[in-house]
Amino acid sequence: MLRVTFHGVRASTPAPGHVSRHYGRRTPCVAVEVEGRDPILLDLGTGVGRWVPSLERGSVPLLPSRVHALVTLADTGHLGGRPALGPLEAHGTRVDVYGPRPPGGRRARAGPHARMIPVDDEELVVGDAKVMVRPVPTSPTPAGLANGYRLEWEGASVAYVSDHQAPVRLDTVAQDVLELAEGVDLLIHDARLSTAMWGHRSGEGRSTVDYAVLVAREAGARCLALFNHDPDHDDDQIDRLLAGARRRAERLGVDEVIAAAEGATRSFGP
Repeated sequence: MLRVTFHGVRASTPAPGHVSRHYGRRTPCVAVEVEGRDPILLDLGTGVGRWVPSLERGSVPLLPSRVHALVTLADTGHLGGRPALGPLEAHGTRVDVYGPRPPGGRRARAGPHARMIPVDDEELVVGDAKVMVRPVPTSPTPAGLANGYRLEWEGASVAYVSDHQAPVRLDTVAQDVLELAEGVDLLIHDARLSTAMWGHRSGEGRSTVDYAVLVAREAGARCLALFNHDPDHDDDQIDRLLAGARRRAERLGVDEVIAAAEGATRSFGP
């Protein structure tokens, strides 16, 4: 059984705690886990600080011997929670971090129990999962690319498309994104902006909620998780955006839409 748990769902910076009790305030981190296997983390934002305590399911912590992390961008928004893995590394857990090479080609610091593995446009095996890596537009310029990921594990498939710059007209989907998301059980997609915000924020390297629904429809994804919520959106605003996304999904024929929330878990069988 494959389990996907959201530990951080906010874009860029944590949200104020008093307006985000339900959806949470931490930056991106999603755990993909199978009992008894090495876990895979999607991004290492501040949500890592929520995931590490979740390993203590009883009197004895279940510390993995190895943790794999698939990182969207080599910046603080996606690596800011990296120090929270320190207690695991102190007990001998090895951390493998996959992601784009840092800006300027410099080598990222890994630490004594970690290694940095540059990946961009390839297929590989990470732990027990098959992983596809594709470049995803993350700015209006052709050079602005982030990593998107597709995982196939235990008969289930998950696509992770974070920090995705939607096209200005919001009417087409990049071929690499379609390849990542084709027929997946769960598509986790950037949905920071409302359509009303798009006119003055269309160059921020983000997508709208409605555009995420379009991607799910074009790719044939079974479930869409709206992700990377704007730090300024409180719980009520995200509820309203989710309601609108579900109405659009019904019109377009998308089976299910959820809004990612800290602590929410989806499980998938073979």
